[in-house]
Amino acid sequence: MGAQLRVYKRRIKSVSATKKITKAMEMIAASRIVKAQRQVAASTPYASELTRAVTAVATGSNTKHALTTEVENPVRAAVLLVTSDRGLAGGYSSNAIKSAERLTERLKAEGKDVVTYIVGRKGVAYYGFRERPVAGSWTGFTDSPTYADAKRVAGPLIEAVQQDTAEGGVDELHIVFTEFVSMMTQTPVDNRLLPLSLEATAEESEAVKDKILPLYDFEPSDEGVLDALLPRYVESRIYNALLQAAASEHAARRRAMKSATDNAEELIKSLTRLANAARQADITQEISEIVGGASALADATAGSD
Repeated sequence: MGAQLRVYKRRIKSVSATKKITKAMEMIAASRIVKAQRQVAASTPYASELTRAVTAVATGSNTKHALTTEVENPVRAAVLLVTSDRGLAGGYSSNAIKSAERLTERLKAEGKDVVTYIVGRKGVAYYGFRERPVAGSWTGFTDSPTYADAKRVAGPLIEAVQQDTAEGGVDELHIVFTEFVSMMTQTPVDNRLLPLSLEATAEESEAVKDKILPLYDFEPSDEGVLDALLPRYVESRIYNALLQAAASEHAARRRAMKSATDNAEELIKSLTRLANAARQADITQEISEIVGGASALADATAGSD
């Protein structure tokens, strides 16, 4: 029984050390969520206003720009998948990958070839293990992205959209990332970035249906304005998606580490009860041995008399 007690004590010590690590990681993730939320809140208005500006230019002119005009028969689509660089975040990366898989299947069912771009080591490892082709990948900044990172990611994607499909270009650009809804809810979403959808929402249509819409004059030209605005639009949307994904990653890691800490506490309680039971069994056995020895000694003494 003494050997069993030592085993329990070693396991309690090991689980206690793990609990300290998971608790520390939970606190670190919780502290980073606040900063990530502030960055999301700061970038969202800029991305929304820039989208509105691009939409206004596109709808207020008759120019058929390559980045706003729907292709009649699209044959190739690019998908940007945003995952994490590190693990210990529950199902964060796997849920985003599953969403990208569903989007890929849907695009292929529409007769389109899919070109995949990946942000994050988890996504790169997933596609690499399955030997699937990847047109581009970026790692090392998923937990704290900057605008420079978003610009670096957006560059090849914009070039691919501007190229002809016969030369390796794409007709559509989609992005899959995890949207931060709350501390407890993070939802994988897939959005089409390009071509830009110029359809007004129902609220906007209701608001302007009785109004005279303004006429726009663009300098130096409609196409020049679109050429300048649309790359900024793609960069801002990707930057906002990276920030949303970073906040979601920290929230998912905090939740996963809290669950691990709680499980460690329950395991420590269970092992402590088993250790106490083993200790009591040892004491009971020792008492039994002492009583048995005393009885045997008494019997031997009575026999000699």
